[in-house]
Amino acid sequence: MTETILPPADAEDRRAIKPVICYPNITLPTPPLALYQAAREGAKKVDEVLIPARDARCFEVPAGHFFRITSVEGPQVGDLNLWNLNDLSERFFSGKTRALHGTHITTGERMWSSLPSLRPMATIVTDTLGWYGIDAYGGSVHDVIGTRCDPYTGNLLSGDQYHYCCHSNLTRALAAHQGISLEEAEPHVHDVLNVFMCTGFTRDTGQYFMKASPVRPGDYLEAFAEIDLLGALSACPGGDCSAEHSSDAAACHPLLVEVFAPTEGALDGWESPAINGYDRSHGRAR
Repeated sequence: MTETILPPADAEDRRAIKPVICYPNITLPTPPLALYQAAREGAKKVDEVLIPARDARCFEVPAGHFFRITSVEGPQVGDLNLWNLNDLSERFFSGKTRALHGTHITTGERMWSSLPSLRPMATIVTDTLGWYGIDAYGGSVHDVIGTRCDPYTGNLLSGDQYHYCCHSNLTRALAAHQGISLEEAEPHVHDVLNVFMCTGFTRDTGQYFMKASPVRPGDYLEAFAEIDLLGALSACPGGDCSAEHSSDAAACHPLLVEVFAPTEGALDGWESPAINGYDRSHGRAR
């Protein structure tokens, strides 16, 4: 028999305690956005990759270059993974990015790398959906709260074997780009930046929700590569995620990734960020 637990007499007082921000970010290094924007004005496109609907592709961005993700045909969200091009063990850390900046990121905020490096991988310099803000449902765009649609959760919930979810798309793309097996590639696939996706948590049950993305053809998210990057982007099989994901029924569209190189001297004085300064002794005498 399940015991009924009644709220204590001071329940409302406990709920009324004001929250405290876990990681006040006013001491974070401030990105030199004016420098980046000036360098971007004269930058020339040096590469592009078209991401097919319901599939993924990899792309490379040298440190000091810019990359832009654009909706080109119809409303479409994308799942983005980033790695250090020269060391796949250093990868995007969505959880710490969320802790430092919030549930969704936009212009002036950064994508941080995994421990022990914990440094900026990329800085967002332009977001054409920055106007959206937070809507009445608590939804916003470009989230770092979702994971990625994957075949394991699909199998758990419905028993199916759907292969074109973002986790599998990213796994295939990384394996093909690196010339490794799917088994070798899969452990490197990680929680994503959900580009263009509009999400939040319900107020009553606290469940993760999605709603139709406000993205339209021509909208883009552009970032500055702080280190040499390997990226992988999946055009989610949920399309604009207005109804479902991991589905062949949703209308899906390609996404375009473009890479831009600044002119020589445009970034004079800039240096790629060093890895985190913690000594890694973890309290043990050396």
